[in-house]
Amino acid sequence: MSHLSFYQQDEEKILKDLTSSIDGLQNSAVKKRQEKDGFNELKTKTTDSALKLFLGTFKDAMVIVLLIVAVIQMALGDVMESLIIFAVLMVNSIVSVIQTKKAEGSLDALKQLSAPLAKVVRNGVKEVIPAREIVVGDIVLLDAGDYVPADGRLLESGSLRVDEGMLTGESVPVEKDTKTIEGEVPLGDRFNMVYSGSMVVYGRGLFVVTGTANNTEIGKVASLLDSASNKATPLQVKLDAFSKKLGVGILVLCVLIFAIQAVRIYLGEPKDLTTEIIHAFMFAVAVAVAAIPEALQSIVTIVLSVGTNKMAKKHAIIRKLPAVETLGSTSVICTDKTGTLTQNKMTVVDYYLPNGQTGDFNADPTSWSISENRLIEIAVLCNDSGISEEGQEIGDPTEVALIAYSNKLNLPYQNLRSKFPREDELPFDSDRKLMSTIHTIDNERVLLTKGGPDVVFNRCTSVLLDGEVVPLTDELLTRFSTQNEEFSNRALRVLAYAYKPFSKDNTLDADAEHDLILVGITAMIDPPREAVYAAIDEANKAGIHTVMITGDHKTTAKAIGREIGLMAEDDIALTGQELDALSDDELDAKLEKISVYARVSPENKIRIVRAWQKKGNITAMTGDGVNDAPALKQADIGIAMGSGTDVAKDAAAMVLTDDNFVSIISAVEVGRNVFDNIKKAIAYLFAGNLGAIIAIIAALVMDWVNPFTALQLLFINLVNDSLPAIALGMEKAEPDVMDRKPRDVNEGIFAGDTLKSVLYRGILIGIAVIISQYIGLSYSNEMSIAMAFTTLILARTLQTFAARSNTQTAFGAGFFSNKYVLLAVGVCSVLYAFTVLPGVREIFSIPANFGWDQWLVAAGLALGAVILMEITKIITNKLK
Repeated sequence: MSHLSFYQQDEEKILKDLTSSIDGLQNSAVKKRQEKDGFNELKTKTTDSALKLFLGTFKDAMVIVLLIVAVIQMALGDVMESLIIFAVLMVNSIVSVIQTKKAEGSLDALKQLSAPLAKVVRNGVKEVIPAREIVVGDIVLLDAGDYVPADGRLLESGSLRVDEGMLTGESVPVEKDTKTIEGEVPLGDRFNMVYSGSMVVYGRGLFVVTGTANNTEIGKVASLLDSASNKATPLQVKLDAFSKKLGVGILVLCVLIFAIQAVRIYLGEPKDLTTEIIHAFMFAVAVAVAAIPEALQSIVTIVLSVGTNKMAKKHAIIRKLPAVETLGSTSVICTDKTGTLTQNKMTVVDYYLPNGQTGDFNADPTSWSISENRLIEIAVLCNDSGISEEGQEIGDPTEVALIAYSNKLNLPYQNLRSKFPREDELPFDSDRKLMSTIHTIDNERVLLTKGGPDVVFNRCTSVLLDGEVVPLTDELLTRFSTQNEEFSNRALRVLAYAYKPFSKDNTLDADAEHDLILVGITAMIDPPREAVYAAIDEANKAGIHTVMITGDHKTTAKAIGREIGLMAEDDIALTGQELDALSDDELDAKLEKISVYARVSPENKIRIVRAWQKKGNITAMTGDGVNDAPALKQADIGIAMGSGTDVAKDAAAMVLTDDNFVSIISAVEVGRNVFDNIKKAIAYLFAGNLGAIIAIIAALVMDWVNPFTALQLLFINLVNDSLPAIALGMEKAEPDVMDRKPRDVNEGIFAGDTLKSVLYRGILIGIAVIISQYIGLSYSNEMSIAMAFTTLILARTLQTFAARSNTQTAFGAGFFSNKYVLLAVGVCSVLYAFTVLPGVREIFSIPANFGWDQWLVAAGLALGAVILMEITKIITNKLK
């Protein structure tokens, strides 16, 4: 077979290479090819089973340590504590598996794009078969409304136009032809090819199948989806890394504590060596329980869920929870143009008449000149599109734009069509690049013609100038050509309009479209969304770099990019072919200056995303077509449009219900706030745990009794700490949240003031507990445990107020502004009160003689620690 691509070869050569003919394949040949290549269905790699995914969730270092602790506790008879730990871990694992399985729908959605039936020629006879039975070499017929069932080279084209937007991103259907193409061109310019999953919007065609199943362009998208990696979010990466370090650190600490106690027991005079060794071991286990925030993953999940609700109100639906946090750290947004930055709706934005008139029509049709009336008449009457009663646009987007323009000018297009019905027509075809219709207007039978400017100009001998028909002079023609060029330089799509009297004796054929009277031209474009200008500006202020990636032409993309402020004066625009010519090192060197990519392929999009990720950027990718799906999956966060394909939505982490780019920036603000709140929750948990560890180590050093039981620590970690941490997830955004640059992906979860806050608050809590236990020891060992437990639980609960901000006090942030914090502190206080009730206090190792005197001392120490935390903020702010 020739090394040339199919679009570069003539029809005879392709039929010969594929061992086919215009009469189609014989049944025997079809059977052999199906046995060799299989059915025309997308094949994807098998996904992990739910069981494998479930077991994989137990690889986390903190989870492993907790499992070891739970198994040991169960072996030693503490069944209840073990069961609680197992329950928490199971819930986290099940939620993780459900989320992963939900994310596997994009490839299934791709399969649904395949046409169910196809019209083919086999054995010289036309027949309808299931599209899955098509093989390479089959001859397929196409009519308006058909989905293309496989990739193929056109053999015949009767004014064929195909909507390939799902593959190329273009908003206008492609005019097809059978001519051989010289040289290499991108997919969007291969006018002699048709592609599986695209839709015929006009005309008819005949093609020979050149690719089926995964060898089609959609098949390549499926393969890219399979190969695109699922990215862990910055928070997941940092939590995983921290979990490993914490797990190792806790094990070392536990072994060290047990070793010290074992040596003490061995060197002393133990009454019961086995019992005392077991107690020493349980002491070490208690340290592990105190250090590990068992409910951390659940709390992070809940805080992220709160973020999804906030984002939903901003028209952003989150499909994958981690996307909430990822948005907050996004530094690059790779955005599609059509339907994302633009309205995905061709709109007339300018026109030109021979007298130089341009700009806007008067909104009162009764005031129009003869030339203005004739321009709109041709645009509406020489037009096959329509708008249904439900507002659904029917037909070619370019023609829909013309009737929408008439409606906008207060001249309903239906009125014109009712007044001047079509009597005959000469349909558009790609050879003539013209369309003509016959109407009787003002008692004169006329031929109305519209088409490409260059073609129409060449067919005209006269011009309608200020209502008078005059010869088309070179000067007038130059004016039109200059204006056409000016419109084209603005990336506007231009159509020209002409007419001539046409008696019933004339024959309506291609020869009739000569000696026309030129009326004018219109210019249209898929315009930017109004809110995009402000959104791009806000993204720039937030340190977010916006890059346009589109399947449209370079000129159009550059014009839109410059207009909305996305493309600076010295920025670069590249086509997909120009990108392919760059090495990875060359792309890396130019990357930050390339603001626009045009005529790109799905492979190009993934390469661009990976190039930004290689530079350490958290990259978001927006899109709505099938061609966007692989890059949506590869990006750190894929953002699909609500009006886009199911394939894009399934591959994305977030869906914009209003298709509005500005909603992304609003969602970024929520994401940044969510990450801040997660850090506040993490700092709250670890400060409390640090306080407990300090108290335990102090007790070990001073040879005191263990200040807490394992059940007490588990109660605090799982029950008492969860509500305040979740309440912190409801905290409003800090005032400077959108004035910061995106955070460094290498920044740890304790970066900035977080680590200092954890250490300081943890030390204060630890000191308060040590003092409380010391006072309790003057009564008894049992009383010291009760007082230490009370001080720890109250200090950790009240710490919620201090954890609301690292810079603002609870009153500075608005004491009543977060009602959830007040509710959490109240509920936790009630939960603690439950532990001191008769019949329950014994379970929590609180002796019967623990009364108000002891409680007031413990509570006073806890409150004092929190007041010191707040006073320190006031002093620090004054010193700045």
